[in-house]
Amino acid sequence: MIIGTNGSGKSTILDALTFSLFNKPFRKINKPQLINTVNEKDCVVEVEFSIKGKEYKIVRGLKPAKFEVWVDGEVQDQDASANDQQKKLEQNILKLNFKSFTQIVILGSSTFVPFMQLPSAHRREVIEDLLDIKIFSSMNSLIKDKIRAIRDDVRTLELKRDSVKDKLKMQREFIEQIERSSKNDIAEKKDQIKIIASEANLYLCDNTKLVEEIDDIERVNIKWEPTTKNKLNNLRVKINNKKENTNREISFFEKNTVCPTCTQDIEEEFRLNRIENLNSSIEELDGGLSDLDSKINNENLKESQYNKLSQEVSTLNNEVSKNTIRVSGLQRQCRDLESEIQRITDQLANRNSEHEKLNEFNETLQGTYEDLATKTESIKNHDFAYSLLKDGGVKTKIIKQYLPLINKQVNRYLQMMDFFINFTLDEEFNETVQSPIHDNFSYASFSEGEKMRIDLALLFTWREVAAFKNSISTNLLIMDEVFDSSLDGLGTEEFLKIIRYVIKGANVFIISHKESLFDKFENVLRFEKVKGFSRKAP
Repeated sequence: MIIGTNGSGKSTILDALTFSLFNKPFRKINKPQLINTVNEKDCVVEVEFSIKGKEYKIVRGLKPAKFEVWVDGEVQDQDASANDQQKKLEQNILKLNFKSFTQIVILGSSTFVPFMQLPSAHRREVIEDLLDIKIFSSMNSLIKDKIRAIRDDVRTLELKRDSVKDKLKMQREFIEQIERSSKNDIAEKKDQIKIIASEANLYLCDNTKLVEEIDDIERVNIKWEPTTKNKLNNLRVKINNKKENTNREISFFEKNTVCPTCTQDIEEEFRLNRIENLNSSIEELDGGLSDLDSKINNENLKESQYNKLSQEVSTLNNEVSKNTIRVSGLQRQCRDLESEIQRITDQLANRNSEHEKLNEFNETLQGTYEDLATKTESIKNHDFAYSLLKDGGVKTKIIKQYLPLINKQVNRYLQMMDFFINFTLDEEFNETVQSPIHDNFSYASFSEGEKMRIDLALLFTWREVAAFKNSISTNLLIMDEVFDSSLDGLGTEEFLKIIRYVIKGANVFIISHKESLFDKFENVLRFEKVKGFSRKAP
């Protein structure tokens, strides 16, 4: 039994173990958090174990990074990459990956994910590891990749076949065309060149006329500046404002004989003279507005004439550009036709080489058909193997053979823990629960204590299956605070009986806070923290 206060380092054992073996902590923390916060460096874990007479030591560290695998006192090849070393360790030595290790070796109350709470894909991974049939998944993946590669080759060959067939057809037609109508084509193309050259000359002449029209229009000198019109409009606004102010003042003197501000009488003579002067100002302003309106209208006329002439010039320039583009296109057609004439002339002089190309295309097409037939037959063979290796094939048949044993052992351990239900898994690892007092129950329907019994029964079963298959055999079992959460007193007693009398030859480590359990274990290790470091208490 391993005991200690919270934070004393009990669960750190699990992190150290999984970090050493699988390069990841057991708890859901980042790997850099494994380094002690006191010295913040020199994190090193060493684990020693034996398998079938061979002594192994795994050394792994952070800051600096370190990973060594020792076998019988000799360090293994350090030239290989860390990923390759890790893969070799899991597949050839441990024969366990992280998921399987945390299903059959470690059971933690906080971070452990019970088998029944794993997604279907992860459940299958655990079972495949236990039954040593993951090789079929690897083979299936390899065959799948190979089928994909072959299909890509087939698509490439099909494209090549279609391309060669098109080239073959074009070559035949090309040779026939050369032999039948090459000279006529040359004559026709020369006639086309003449027609196109004549059409281009027409556009050039049209451009000459258009340029002359543009010159005539540009000779008409219309002096118009936008700023003049803006100045006149601004002046008109000012005069209108002054006129409005004058009208308001006339209205004031016409309506008032007494000043509304100081309440003094306004002299009648002054008032009448002021009205007369203001009316004279209104007449002068009206005269100014009339002159301004005349000038503005004159500017508007100039603007209209200027815009009209500019539009005409723009239209003529556009037409010149269009004609220039047409001429360029026609000249390009002439060059293309001249190239065609040269090409046909060359082909007439080298007809033997074209027949040789035709023969080469025929040979290439025949070879492509043969390669396609070979690849198609290969796909059929690989598809057959793929159908055997996928989840519904060989693996399912093997799993079905072991399901009765698995279900039998699960229920055996449940009965040992006084939990009398019939718990069975199907080939998809979905559960069925039968009980006189439970109708239509599933794993999720049970209490946490009942779920814990099922989880423990599955854990013990996986260990038996692993040992039976002789591919994953371990005498190590670690349980982190299992008794501190869901198991009641009766469940705890039954569980202790199982690990004491049923699971033989196992090294069982129980991490707990329950001091009432001390007398039930042969050895008790107490952890304490001194100056920031965890250590075994004396």
